[in-house]
Amino acid sequence: MITCSAPGKVYLFGEHAVVYGESAICCAVELRTKVHVQKNKDVVIESTLGTTGLDFEIHPYVSHVIKKMRQFADIEGVKIQIESELPVGSGLGSSAAVTVASIQALNHLYGCGLSLEDIAKTGHEIEKIVQGNASQTDTYVSTMGGVVMIPQRKKLQLLKCPIVIGNTNKFSSTKELVGNVAKLRSEFPSVIGPILSNIGQMSMIAEDFVNEGDYRMIGMLMNVNQGLLDAIGVGSAELSSLVYAARGSGAISAKITGAGGGGCMVALAEDNNTLAIARAIEDAGGEAIITKNTQEGVRLESLDG
Repeated sequence: MITCSAPGKVYLFGEHAVVYGESAICCAVELRTKVHVQKNKDVVIESTLGTTGLDFEIHPYVSHVIKKMRQFADIEGVKIQIESELPVGSGLGSSAAVTVASIQALNHLYGCGLSLEDIAKTGHEIEKIVQGNASQTDTYVSTMGGVVMIPQRKKLQLLKCPIVIGNTNKFSSTKELVGNVAKLRSEFPSVIGPILSNIGQMSMIAEDFVNEGDYRMIGMLMNVNQGLLDAIGVGSAELSSLVYAARGSGAISAKITGAGGGGCMVALAEDNNTLAIARAIEDAGGEAIITKNTQEGVRLESLDG
């Protein structure tokens, strides 16, 4: 049995705008999806969603991984078991993490010889099949780890501050939300186009602040980014409640991460107020997760279990 894991991610800047070629800054977090694979008589996929064979409704990402990896190896029967610390539909890159970890696990099991760049590229192709107009951000960051500027694929300095995630526990569909923004952009191009461009421009401005570790300036821009995400209709009452609770308890910044509409928000904290921010998020009705940026992307955990 081969076991691989891949991290989730949070956006500092750029979600939705990155779909239109604008820049985004995203960082891998130490919340991981673990995938165990072994050769088997039939295809079996096990997760909290249930146990299936090749199933493009219940397990679309892993099923497409198997289909895609059959281009590189003679894969007939395989058993894939999934464990994840990432809630589904939360904006933390759960689909990218399971896709990337599954590709790497099968890559090792069948000796396909795929490089990390190959894995990121293949993962993005699969996300586009499932989601439609998917950004390369999630799969690239999950593969490579660290803090990455997309589409430049430029590695930036790691964040050294605590990260507090607030989960609304309200599912959101990335495909639906991306579609809603696309519709809004087509109806009001002169209004929505510049908003998306400004979101991308913030990433460019923030690059130096990230590399310098200037969290005050990063935080100011992240808070502005939140306002622009609300303007394009991807906020929600639940997310706003958690965002303002985090800011009110001393967070450096707080904003949506990912598609929005539900899912999660992210706050940058200081060592002395991390627990207070987490408590404030929970008092506002969210689930708080304290984590940190990680340098490690997809990794081999074990060759035998």
